[in-house]
Amino acid sequence: MKKRASRVIAYTRVSTEEQAVSGLGLADQRAVIAAEAVRRGWDDIEYLSDEGFSAKNLARPAIGTALDQLRKGEASILVVSKLDRLSRSLLDFCTLMESANKQGWQIVVLDLAVDTTTPSGQLMANVMSAFAQYERQLIGARTSAALQQLKAQGKRLGRPVALPMQIRQRIVAERESGMTLAAIANRLNGDRIATARGGASWYPSTVKAVLASAELDATAA
Repeated sequence: MKKRASRVIAYTRVSTEEQAVSGLGLADQRAVIAAEAVRRGWDDIEYLSDEGFSAKNLARPAIGTALDQLRKGEASILVVSKLDRLSRSLLDFCTLMESANKQGWQIVVLDLAVDTTTPSGQLMANVMSAFAQYERQLIGARTSAALQQLKAQGKRLGRPVALPMQIRQRIVAERESGMTLAAIANRLNGDRIATARGGASWYPSTVKAVLASAELDATAA
């Protein structure tokens, strides 16, 4: 197994709106991290910054580069001055911690004392993960309750039907006549009939999805 480099990646970020706000600039974040690097004796440290990006997700070039280097074993620690510089979503952050654990690198968040390199910092990380799991369960429960309510009101769930009714009826009739899913797909392709999404090719799985949708409509009727 390739030995992981001892290099530290320091990540900083500011959104467009925050660039002019005191205390949130890149220089401020870098100064905090640099002081911690001196305290810990981190000699090999690289600073990566995203300027003009929000923290609503991880679709940012610099953090993408950082995570790729960590995944490849080219660095061992990701450090940020504040959690919201990395992510504003607790769920996203905890997913990131899960990736770090699986891939063998560490996360240090200075403002929350999250530090997976130490027992106490790992404890804080576990507490945050527990809250994130609780949030996931609440979201799942709310989503399930909302779907059940819509179903009780007779509303159809899933994607809107985009396939012409005559094609749906044809597929159902051919299936009821004993034709296989593959045979139905071949006939549709032979007749150059587009799929519900405008695709040119039908497959057994595509036919099966139409049949399942038709069955759901029949049940709700």
